[in-house]
Amino acid sequence: MTTPVLFAATILIWGTTWIAIAAQVGAVPVAVSVFYRFALAGVLMLAVLAALDRLRSPAVWRFVVVQALCLFCLNFLALYTATSLVPSGLVSVIFSLASIFNAVNARILFGDRISRQTVLAGALGVAGLACLLGPDIDITAGASTLRGIGWAVLGTLIFSWGNMASRQNTHLGITPMTANAWGMGIGALCLLAILFATGQPLVLPRGGIYWTALVYLSVIGSIIGFTTYLMLVGRIGSAKAGYATVLFPIVALTLSTLFEGYEWTPLSILGVILAGLGNVVMFRRR
Repeated sequence: MTTPVLFAATILIWGTTWIAIAAQVGAVPVAVSVFYRFALAGVLMLAVLAALDRLRSPAVWRFVVVQALCLFCLNFLALYTATSLVPSGLVSVIFSLASIFNAVNARILFGDRISRQTVLAGALGVAGLACLLGPDIDITAGASTLRGIGWAVLGTLIFSWGNMASRQNTHLGITPMTANAWGMGIGALCLLAILFATGQPLVLPRGGIYWTALVYLSVIGSIIGFTTYLMLVGRIGSAKAGYATVLFPIVALTLSTLFEGYEWTPLSILGVILAGLGNVVMFRRR
């Protein structure tokens, strides 16, 4: 699969998962839904790899465990907690800083150079997303707002650490499929431990909509989405792959236009232009 196809697939998949997530809101606690998502995804991946005789135990487990905690457990808990405290638009803008976080962490952990191209592209992307989601970033000053911003920053940072762990796994010869299969299983077990520690019961919701959404999030959003994204990290680097976080909300708002009557404004159109310009800057050749 070519790199542009991987990039487009990642954006389209993660730009549509909000529909399934919205279908699950209120049925059960968020942490329980995240546990179901990765438990199902992990079991399916491990079963498919075993059936194809491609299931391998990683030669080095520590980075697989780090990836599990950072991509399939703690980051989701932090970002969902942030969303409960501040508008989701603000969380999306903060999460779009992932490309900058990735560039900084790659510099610290791998010695990569932080290029002006990456910084400029990231700044354009964040500015564009801020314009695009401006109406959803109307916040009031207060302790809960600061906590929400802190949780969003922490969730994005943890997500970036997971990118670094995936990159190290690739260097060690552990494929994204193998790392994801074991990682989702480990992440689900960690989520289960957190649920038991906090006394949250494993509620089984009724209704086909919730379970249809769960299957979509597990198979499309998790198994395929994370695999294509982490393959991108291995091919083009974590900073460039992280720029996809800027484009997810654009896909989501496009779908909202088609199905929910979202109305575009001059400011939101400017946001799309800035985000697109950032994409050009990020991927242009010197």
